[in-house]
Amino acid sequence: MLSQRVKVSLAVIATIMFAIFIFGLSHSISTGFAGFWGGLPFAIIATGVVGMACYDLWDETIRQKD
Repeated sequence: MLSQRVKVSLAVIATIMFAIFIFGLSHSISTGFAGFWGGLPFAIIATGVVGMACYDLWDETIRQKD
């Protein structure tokens, strides 16, 4: 079993790597052929997904459970 500190550290690193990938993908879609308006729906969805990933990070590692 992992200690709490290791669990939080790994979860933060993984969430940051996920966010970098998703926002990089969003940036490449918006600056490529689709243009800003074509990439805007994906950017909105990507922001929501990364927000949910951050909430899950908090829920699984930081929040105190009863």
